[in-house]
Amino acid sequence: MPTFTTSDGTEIFYDDWGTGQPVVFSHGWPLSADAFENQIFYLAERGFRCIAHDRRGHGRSSRPLHGNNISTYADDLAELVRHLDLRDAIHIGHSTGGGEVARYIGRHGTDRVAKAVLIGAVPPPMLKTEANPLGLPIEVFDGIRAGVVADRSQFFMDLSLPFYGYNREGAKVRQGVRDSFWRQGMQAGMPACVCCI
Repeated sequence: MPTFTTSDGTEIFYDDWGTGQPVVFSHGWPLSADAFENQIFYLAERGFRCIAHDRRGHGRSSRPLHGNNISTYADDLAELVRHLDLRDAIHIGHSTGGGEVARYIGRHGTDRVAKAVLIGAVPPPMLKTEANPLGLPIEVFDGIRAGVVADRSQFFMDLSLPFYGYNREGAKVRQGVRDSFWRQGMQAGMPACVCCI
């Protein structure tokens, strides 16, 4: 398995498929690089070099107690980009991964970036504040944390329904997709599962 070690000693797993212009995928919470496997395979077969990493604390990467925050995730992404010497990269981030990409650009600039695509991303901040009145109340996040701590296995299985829109009338529920979401969530360490929220 390809990995590299960050400056703070965290081992980060990544997939690196294909050749051509690099496309770097940053996954959402509590998932892993596997969340993008269909897109990665599709683009790699069409002349792109596709890289997807398991964020620290998630998937096959190390599970440190500390550093489970957007700034550290962005710094880890910068180290991955430097490790692979990526240039002219297209960055795609979903949910927390969108926050990671936005913070990466904010902290490390655009010298190696061609484009950024944020899909259902957390920026702008999700928390409701005076400056962000359209955000979600802190109680929503407290409830997610409590659900993860109480029984994260059941929480992730239950979350897979609304995550994929399977709770909508007429939706065709694909149990394999739900199982994959659950598996990826269960691969994440508890510190990342709680602190990333």
